[in-house]
Amino acid sequence: QNILTVCFSVGYSAVALNHVIDFKEKKQEIIKPVSPSELFPSLPIVQGTSKRIKVLTRLTLVVSDPSHCNLLRSTSANTRLYDIIAVFPKTEKLFHIACTTLDVDLVCINVTEKLPFYFRRPPVNMAIDRGIYFELLYTPAIKDSTMRRYTISNAISLMQICKGKNIVISSAAERPLELRGPYDVANLGLLFGLSEGEAKAAVSTNCRAAMLHGETRKSACGVVYTVKKPHQVEEEETAVPACKKAKTQ
Repeated sequence: QNILTVCFSVGYSAVALNHVIDFKEKKQEIIKPVSPSELFPSLPIVQGTSKRIKVLTRLTLVVSDPSHCNLLRSTSANTRLYDIIAVFPKTEKLFHIACTTLDVDLVCINVTEKLPFYFRRPPVNMAIDRGIYFELLYTPAIKDSTMRRYTISNAISLMQICKGKNIVISSAAERPLELRGPYDVANLGLLFGLSEGEAKAAVSTNCRAAMLHGETRKSACGVVYTVKKPHQVEEEETAVPACKKAKTQ
């Protein structure tokens, strides 16, 4: 509840509750997600709007063996209950499988240690074409200077291949003090090698696109997202030259 309150106060309109399953620790099964209404009886209202903050459910699978990917290939009933599905590959082979064949929304990049492999252009480009996004965490960069070095190094090596496309920056915060506002996170994106527009997209439009990709995964065909565009009358008037405007008058 405290983390959700801080997210609301710093300007976020949607929060994802992460359910992590690591098959290396012990045999775990994909269970049904906890309903957000059970955890938060009353959700705060987003500043400047009349809508309440949106709480999503997310499943993250930490895979270290190709057999762990079979749960994602099989159409599990519990897997479909999650709004976002992410995979955390530990090897280059699993990273290639996640980018090319797995039906997921996010591919997590390790930022706490040096990567044991190099990013290759073909799987990254295929993931971008499939609408899959790559996730970078900023919380480890705040906690420790060593992990900050690994975070920036691994992020820059990814940016050299993907050119700043399909990047999502998230927190994975476990305490309210680890959270930062959207503009602060966008400034951190500049250290990762992103441009100003790409850094803003990594905390706004790319996150929305990943949510829509999850809805598309649940449906048969796809999802249409519409945005009302206001009619700019003043811009049309200023676009007409002054000489033509005088003749028409």
